[in-house]
Formats: sequence, C-alpha cells, structure tokens
Amino acid sequence: MQVTTIGIDLAKNVFQVHGVDATGKVAITKKLRRSQVLPLFERLPRCLIGMEACATSHHWARELEALGHAVRLRPASYVKAYVKRGKNDAADAAAICEAVTRPSMRFVAIKSAEQQALLMLHRTRDLLVRQRTQLINAMRAHLAELGLVAAQGRDGLTSLIGIVRDEESHIPDLARKALHALLDQLDALGPQIGGIERHIHAEHRSNDASRRLETIPGIGVIGATAIAASVPDAGVFKSGREFAAWIGLVPRQNSSGGKERLGSISKQGDRYLRRLLVVGATAVIRHTRAHPDKHPWLMHLLARRPAKVVAVALANKMARIAWAVLAKGESYRAPVLAAKV
Repeated sequence: MQVTTIGIDLAKNVFQVHGVDATGKVAITKKLRRSQVLPLFERLPRCLIGMEACATSHHWARELEALGHAVRLRPASYVKAYVKRGKNDAADAAAICEAVTRPSMRFVAIKSAEQQALLMLHRTRDLLVRQRTQLINAMRAHLAELGLVAAQGRDGLTSLIGIVRDEESHIPDLARKALHALLDQLDALGPQIGGIERHIHAEHRSNDASRRLETIPGIGVIGATAIAASVPDAGVFKSGREFAAWIGLVPRQNSSGGKERLGSISKQGDRYLRRLLVVGATAVIRHTRAHPDKHPWLMHLLARRPAKVVAVALANKMARIAWAVLAKGESYRAPVLAAKV
C-alpha cells in the first residue's frame, strides 16, 4: 500500500482515515475504533499525516510522530474550504488530506505533554478565579436583597463577610445558612488558587523563554508562562504582525475595490492570551499616567484616543515584542528616549 498523505478526522472513539498515493489517487479510506489507530499506522509506510487542531490532536500527533510519521496540525476553520459537499466524517477526512498538501496552509505547532500540563494549570487557575468572582457577586447580590450593601473592593467584601459571620446580625437563619455555604467555597478557593500559582512560578523560574518574556513591560509571570507554553515554536509565524493577528489583536478587514475598511479587532485565536495582554497593557497605561515622562509614545496616543483603544494598540505591540523575544532568543531592551532639546 503506497500511501503518501493521510487525513484523519479525530473523535472520541471513532476515527475516519483518508489516504492517497503520490498521484493523488485514493489508496485507503477506513473507519477505525480508538484501539485500532496506532496498529494501523505501525504497518503503514512513513507518510505525511494531517489533522485538525482540536481536542486530543496534540496527543495523537506525538504518538504518530513517535512512529516516524510527519504530522501537521491546522485550524479547523482552514479545512472547511476543502470540503466538497455535505458534512460527514469521510468528507472531513478527505478535506484534511487535501488541505495538508497546500503550500500556503498554516500549521499549528505540536505541544509537548509538559507544555499542555502547564496550560492546564493556567486554565484551572482561570476557572477557579472566575468561580471566586461568581461567589463574591452572588453573596453581594443576596445581601443587597436584605439591604446590606458595601463598597467595592476587598475592604467592602471583608465587611460583608464579617456581617454574615456575626451571629448577632439581623440576617434570617435560612439566609445565613445559604451565605455560609458560599463562604465555605470562597474560603476553599483561596488556597487552591495560591497553590496553582506557586506551581506556575516554579515553572517560570526553570523556563528560559518565560523569564525572557517577563522582561517585557506589561507581561508578568502568568502572561510569560502562558505565552511560552502556547507558542512552542515562534518560527511558525513569519513576523510579529502574524503573531498578533493569530491572537486576534489586529483590525477586522472588509476591504474591496482598492478601498481599505478596517473595523474592530478580529478576536480570532487564543482568547486567554489576548485577555492577558490587554490586562497587562491596561496596567502599563496606569503606570504611564503616573510617570508620563517614561512613555511619551503612550501619552501622545492617550491624548488622541480612548484608553481602551490605546490598551488594545499596546497589547498588539506587546505581542510583536513577545514574538521577537521568542524568535531571536534575547531579552527585551527598552528603547533609548531622545534627549529633550
């Protein structure tokens, strides 16, 4: 069986395989159970394998590369154009097989198990932080129904917690039981989030790329480790502009007839990285307003544009710098400000 290129439509239990030979003639089309995948590829000659970058794709890519095959992952949205008609597993596998051979196709770098494990820490921390916010908002809303309202921030929350735990406060017993259930969960989340952050900091100290990314203003330990784990190979992007576009920090285009029409940012790519960069840019803007002489470019931009627009522009710039730091293997060097005349 002279198979040169194979497309695999991944699933939990049933996989569709579509393979062609060097002339493009269909050589294999088969539906496999999960346990049958690796035995089949152990028997096949070394070939190019294409898969959509989706759940479990990095695991299967590592397993197939260990057998000697060349594996390429691509975003699912890039494969859609190659589906001829209808939507089923066989058509998807054939489209993947066709798309992987296109010279202009963009691929996703395969992550190691360690990089995926670090990203799991990030996702878990993000989930727990959102749950903590939900618990706080729920407790504030419930107490507001009883006429108990406190100021925003940590001090206001502390005062509300004190009222709930004060047995002498005028809160109905049933309401107190419900609020204590929320407080118990809130108390448990703090140590859990702290433990995860300690693991992330430990990984940061042992990762050279992460330490170099931290030298960029606006990128801290959380952002640096997330970028380092999400981008195992900066070489898949030709420039910092491509990296910023991958994150979704560039304007959406609707251009035609030689006229450029730019809208809001595309919001494509990794939402988590985009949020971290925008939050980091917001912190830099806050520092800029306190020390305007250190960031003249930002001060000029703030004078002409709203702060949120400036934050996105700065996040785009930070993404480009992050790509340069990863691609060139160097740390960030701040530009030298021109002397005032």
